Amino acid sequence: MNDTTSTPPEATAQQPDQRPALPDQLSTDVRSKHHIKAIFEHDVGIRFNDKERMDVEEYCISEGWIKVPVGNKVDRKGFPLTIKLKGKVEAFYK
Repeated sequence: MNDTTSTPPEATAQQPDQRPALPDQLSTDVRSKHHIKAIFEHDVGIRFNDKERMDVEEYCISEGWIKVPVGNKVDRKGFPLTIKLKGKVEAFYK
């Protein structure tokens, strides 16, 4: 049977280098409303004040801040305490 209305399988498959657009605000905490699982399937990098940071828990580009853990301190529920740092924020895929 020859069906001319179907699309070829290579057109429906997602290309391996297609990545979702990085949002203005993103969090690594799965409990947050700013956590997007599809983005974390790829390596995401954060540049803060022109230096790459590896310890960023959450960021907001438009407001210009990142949240990073404060040493080994945890709250009463066992989650790391964070501090908000303000500056120039850039998000990118590695």
